[in-house]
Amino acid sequence: MVPPVVNQTKLNPKGIEAHVPASQIEKDLYEVAHIDYSKVNIEHNPSVPTLYEDALTREVGSAINSTGALVANSGDKTGRSPKDKRVVDEPSSNKNVWWGPVNKKLSETSWNINRERAIDYLNTRNRIYVIDAYAGWDPKYRLKIRVVCARAYHALFMRNMLIRPSEEELKNFGEPDFTIYNAGAFPANRYTDGMTSATSIDINFKAMEMVILGTEYAGEMKKGIFTVMFYLMPIKHNVLTLHSSANEGPKGDVSVFFGLSGTGKTTLSADPHRALIGDDEHCWSDHGVFNIEGGCYAKCVGLSQEKEPDIFNSIKFGSVLENVVFDPKTRVVDYDDVTLTENTRCSYPIEYIPNAKLPCLTDNHPTNIILLTCDARGVIPPISKLTNEQVMYHFISGYTSKMAGTEEGVTEPQATFSACFGQPFLALHPMHYAKMLSEKITKYKAKAWLLNTGWVGASAAKGGQRCPLKYTRAILDAVHAGQLDNIKYETYETFNLQVPTEVPGVPSEILNPANAWQGGAADFKSEVKKLGALFVENFERFKDEATPQVLAAAPVV
Repeated sequence: MVPPVVNQTKLNPKGIEAHVPASQIEKDLYEVAHIDYSKVNIEHNPSVPTLYEDALTREVGSAINSTGALVANSGDKTGRSPKDKRVVDEPSSNKNVWWGPVNKKLSETSWNINRERAIDYLNTRNRIYVIDAYAGWDPKYRLKIRVVCARAYHALFMRNMLIRPSEEELKNFGEPDFTIYNAGAFPANRYTDGMTSATSIDINFKAMEMVILGTEYAGEMKKGIFTVMFYLMPIKHNVLTLHSSANEGPKGDVSVFFGLSGTGKTTLSADPHRALIGDDEHCWSDHGVFNIEGGCYAKCVGLSQEKEPDIFNSIKFGSVLENVVFDPKTRVVDYDDVTLTENTRCSYPIEYIPNAKLPCLTDNHPTNIILLTCDARGVIPPISKLTNEQVMYHFISGYTSKMAGTEEGVTEPQATFSACFGQPFLALHPMHYAKMLSEKITKYKAKAWLLNTGWVGASAAKGGQRCPLKYTRAILDAVHAGQLDNIKYETYETFNLQVPTEVPGVPSEILNPANAWQGGAADFKSEVKKLGALFVENFERFKDEATPQVLAAAPVV
């Protein structure tokens, strides 16, 4: 099918009208989405300089900072809108999807309305952008992704975050496996059935498409692809998708790091002695580990060259800085200024990191699985060795702390749980991923650890101190060197964790929180029991799917 006007009228460089035959991308977009190329100029895989020029001349708030990065403004939404994420309820996938607060049902009728609304908006633009790229570094599993959007900022962001094909690969790209239609500047119709606001992020596993309305935050596209991988890889390929960072040592030993925000996932995986496979999204197949993305999306609040030199030095031409405050004269960014948002971010290609492993995959299987937590209560040991059942339990729990003082009325650290350390992006029930993880740990003989980067001696609210980074790194170095394999362990109360009695370079008194506690034995036992009870309460929603062995790994309270 082609539109009535097969040849579009364009201005050539001399300003004279000329009829130009429709390109293949223009025909394809008309056929699948009725985007009228006779009225809309389609920029297919434009260069970085072109995207800079278009953003600077057409998008409010765009600028170039002092180091050459493109500064962009995402509008009212400066973070994801998880309450507005929806999955189409259709026969091919509805029996697999984990329905509930994470994946809200959207009817096929409402999907069609939202999709048509997005296409209508794109058809009103003078120009739109199409980025063709890959998700997944392993050619056996990678997806061909097409992004159709109205903002140059969005196009550059996804050009960074996806894997950039070679010129030859682009020539033979063919039809995409998954397409995003980003009409984020245009709201959803609040009266459409199923809408709760003017924002809607919709995924259709039957159509293999995503539609974005009512938010211009670029991270919705990145995490939308992540959700697709969380669905397709386990269901179709028996490949485990992981919200994790990963690195590889000089001898080929691979470590995978799980952890919520603030636990040290990015910091600890950025090891100068190990190659970075990726900082956020991975898959574990029978062939090894591969990164899903072609870039990094780093937090910038408080960023400095001293604290995070690799990230700081990656903010240069080709990178995208979101919602940062800068000096209008010098264009120097103030990374401590959170006037616009605390969620300031930078997107950049992974090759900007000096020790990145390119291509971002390895034939080696993980040697160490490291579950990170930042326990502000001060009762989780700095390092514990986990059994297979404990891995599943703590993986499904996904625990860390919300700090006292971060919200009105929060007077002591609050427990935060996120299943599989990535609940907002899960498509299947958490137990599905936990079982896969357990099977792979057993098959490939990986060791598993719970690493606490949080407080020791007391809670953060009662004068405890955060475990010094040098000790955390010493613990991690000992794990990588195999120094914790043949040492003495003791059983830690309530949680029944195996805790080493010594680690090279680490004071022995901090390894067992009971020994470092400043408030007396009774106070300590009370705090441990309270946290254990919160774990048990959180796990209630998963117990129907859990095996007796996993349930037995819960804290005993």
